[in-house]
Amino acid sequence: MSFRHAATLDEVPVGTAIPVDLGGDAEVAVVNTDEGVFAIRDVCSHAEVPLSDGDIDGCTLECYMHGSRFDLRTGFPLELPATEPVPVYPVRLDGTDIYVDIDNPINQEN
Repeated sequence: MSFRHAATLDEVPVGTAIPVDLGGDAEVAVVNTDEGVFAIRDVCSHAEVPLSDGDIDGCTLECYMHGSRFDLRTGFPLELPATEPVPVYPVRLDGTDIYVDIDNPINQEN
C-alpha cells in the first residue's frame, strides 16, 4: 500500500469534508465523522459534482446537487438518483496526520 499524506485532523474537524490533492487521477475528499475518518472519491457518480460540498450524517455523505447519499465505508449509494458506487480508499492515522492510499480503492472491481 502506498499511503500519501492528505491532511491533519486540525484541517478536517469532526463533521467536515475537504477536497485534497494527492496527485494522480484521483479526486479525493477526506471526511471526519464521529465514527472515524474516511476517504472517498470527491465526485458524485450521478452528477459529477464535488461530494465534499455535501452534508455529513453519521457515516454518509450527501451530494448537494440531487440528494444522493453515499456510505463512506463502502462508497455505495443509499439514495437515488445515484445508482453507481464511488471509490473509497484506505485511511491511516499517525498521530494527527491523515494518510490515504489512492492506489488501492476498497470497492473497485478488477
